Amino acid sequence: MESIQTEREDKFDVDEDFQLPALTSLVPADGAVVTSETHLVSEYFDTTGQDLLRRGITVRRRTGDADNGWHAKVPADKARTEIRLPLGGGVHTAVPDELIEVLRGAVIGGALSAVATLTTRRMVHTVSDADGGVVAEIADDEVSVVLIGGATGPRWREVEVELGLAGSESFLKKAGKVLRAAGARPSAHPSKLHRALSVVREISADAGVRLLTDYLDEQVQAIVAGDVYLRRGLDPIHSTRVAIRRYRSTLRVFGSLFEDEAAAHLESELSWYANLLGEVRDRQVQRARFAAALRELPPEWVLGPVAARIENDLLAEQIRYRESAMAELDGDRYLALLTMLSAWSRGLPIDGEVSEKVLVNLARKAGKKAIDRTRRAVRGTDDEALHSARKASKRARYAAELVAPAVDKKVSKANIKRYRTIQEVLGEHQDAVIAADIVRRLGARAGSTAGENGFTFGLLFERERRAAESAREQAGNLEF
Repeated sequence: MESIQTEREDKFDVDEDFQLPALTSLVPADGAVVTSETHLVSEYFDTTGQDLLRRGITVRRRTGDADNGWHAKVPADKARTEIRLPLGGGVHTAVPDELIEVLRGAVIGGALSAVATLTTRRMVHTVSDADGGVVAEIADDEVSVVLIGGATGPRWREVEVELGLAGSESFLKKAGKVLRAAGARPSAHPSKLHRALSVVREISADAGVRLLTDYLDEQVQAIVAGDVYLRRGLDPIHSTRVAIRRYRSTLRVFGSLFEDEAAAHLESELSWYANLLGEVRDRQVQRARFAAALRELPPEWVLGPVAARIENDLLAEQIRYRESAMAELDGDRYLALLTMLSAWSRGLPIDGEVSEKVLVNLARKAGKKAIDRTRRAVRGTDDEALHSARKASKRARYAAELVAPAVDKKVSKANIKRYRTIQEVLGEHQDAVIAADIVRRLGARAGSTAGENGFTFGLLFERERRAAESAREQAGNLEF
């Protein structure tokens, strides 16, 4: 039976003679720390092009402790989601069909085969609280590697701190401080397999190219992780769309640095996929928005099955659009999009000089455009002008994020905060405009249906109209 869980851990590189410090300062009042030893054998699988590793995903078959089984680890915003399957009977070592299916978008048609076997001697220090709940497991690992074909790989030692159900982010910070004081270093590798294969991407001499590549790869990792979650029936639509927006914004703001035809085609296909997911996301947002609005109205003002009308109609639309998006995951157009993203990760189609200075100048230009558009928009009455200013502010914010390593820290934080504020204020305006149109449509339908009337829908319409006006006024009072 499959299980899915979220994993949050920090990894540290240590020298062979590293002495693990006393952990007493990390144990909660009346808690305990228990030490045990185990030997793990993990066989890792990937494509010949290391498509999974490139996206921060690992697939392994592990034996040696209570976590025996097949594990697929997928990035998930400062954490990882782990999909687990039992080993199954016999000595079968082929990746289960169920995992192959869920990873279809990540491997882009490639076959999964064994790439390395890692053997780990693990000393586990389990920290628990007064109630016996596991706060964290601190694992001191000695790792050896056998690569495919029998070649001996590297050996090393590392320390992992993995939160338990009773753990918290504050514990991770405290544990990290204790380990660093003893000589541990934040790991340069996101996974053991990454280190085992000595993954070192060819680094361009140009720091600007590195900034672009790292930022875009981060977005592709989120898009591919979203693919995996969608195939598991989960809901990564918001995070996937944010990653797509960041990628598209980069293509727009820094478009002069890429080959025109390649960039235009990729931007168009990303827009297509974003729109598919957007239809689902819009219904999610509006369902929550209207439910909150109805809770704030006096009960005597809610006439008829208003909540049911809104929820049923929007949920039906949401389900229909999600089914359409899911159908595209196995289509040729979507596979071609993933293939393009993979090709860009292997090498950006650069056309011209890409230096940090060039990137910073283009980001600054995007910021100026966002401010200018916002100033013009708030002086008028055109909703579309405000929407355009909002999109420009998003692009400016994402560009500021990309160049942050090359900009003074205080200046960078101020810029990102400024553009995010504009984005949020104008986002509320856009949400209200869309909501007003939806509630007008639903009210018209209710007004012509027996047992329903449009009174409450009219109240909701006026509420959204006022919310839009309030957001417009707030945008006009922003300091640029």
